[in-house]
Amino acid sequence: MSELDRERRELATVLQRPGVRPDPLLRITRRTFVHRSCLTGAATVAQTFAWWPLLNTIDVAYAAEEPFKFAWVSDTHLYPKSVNTRFVEKVQRAAREVQAMNPPADFMIFGGDLAQLGRANELELGVELLNEVKIRKVFIPGEHDWYYDMGAKWKQLFDKPNWTFDHKGVRFIGLDTVTRGPDYWTVRKMSPEERMDHMATLDGSVAGPWAGVGRDQLDWVQKTLADWDKARPVVIFSHNPLYEYYPPWNFWVRDWREVNEVLKPYTNVTNIHGHVHQVLYNEIGTMRSIGMLATSWPWPYAPEGVPKLTKPMIRADPGDFYDGVGWETLSMNKDRIETQYVMWGRKEVFVQSPPDSSLSQPEILRPRIADQIWPY
Repeated sequence: MSELDRERRELATVLQRPGVRPDPLLRITRRTFVHRSCLTGAATVAQTFAWWPLLNTIDVAYAAEEPFKFAWVSDTHLYPKSVNTRFVEKVQRAAREVQAMNPPADFMIFGGDLAQLGRANELELGVELLNEVKIRKVFIPGEHDWYYDMGAKWKQLFDKPNWTFDHKGVRFIGLDTVTRGPDYWTVRKMSPEERMDHMATLDGSVAGPWAGVGRDQLDWVQKTLADWDKARPVVIFSHNPLYEYYPPWNFWVRDWREVNEVLKPYTNVTNIHGHVHQVLYNEIGTMRSIGMLATSWPWPYAPEGVPKLTKPMIRADPGDFYDGVGWETLSMNKDRIETQYVMWGRKEVFVQSPPDSSLSQPEILRPRIADQIWPY
């Protein structure tokens, strides 16, 4: 028996118990980072529904007291129902699928940008739509949720923007990467609407490098992990990626080097993030980062800075507003999390399986794009 066959048999024993895991034709080894996206054609309801147990869930099997699943939903960008029903329908669909998971998810993480313009009625609509999900829900903010009223409504609904908890042998940390934008609006005497309009654009030429973690939060992370075995799994949720991808769109945090320095002693760290609305994967040091799809729309890839380990998703059909969006499955198998992407707007699925770098091909630290744009 080959090494690959032995690994497959080992994983099949854990992941393919009768009635729990997907079709046995799907094989994933811990040496492969699997990107699931889709080919062509529109999916029928039945075809799409048949895939949903593979979507939007994260299976954690290593260093856990027992395997479990949890769900991730992100970047819904809700307008009021009177303005846009398509985004509402997508959230309703996501909520139904999460609630119908069998076995049920242990909890659900929302990865930010529940609202589009930060209005109270948009945030309240998100809460209403996600009420169909009866399991525990934990939220982190996006910039679209925050900068209309500086987080007043968001904090009223969801409490603290950062948090931590342990679950079955894994330490989970929710980071706030959006609330520490430098105040450029006061001197310009911007109204809340003007401030939010600038923060809601992809181009950060006015808002500048608003994404960051902050020294106080870095100290909190360090304290939170002080009693945690450095080899045990740590999963960090953030809205923005915790490395420099493309600063002009705030596809980064400006203090990402300090973040990586704090996390460097821990050998099994995974950052799961939203904001980019696209398939994305990177490794720096001992931290792997996984970008998630949005339910609202797909962003294009940046003109530079795309991590070399990313296998980009194919171009979305602009005529199909269900294409290029969806959820993900992430499975933690021993020492890594592996990712599968399935998009709602496609009926066939293909798998790209390049060799897993095993952290041997990390992104090289280079002169930052940001250094060419913003002086510090």
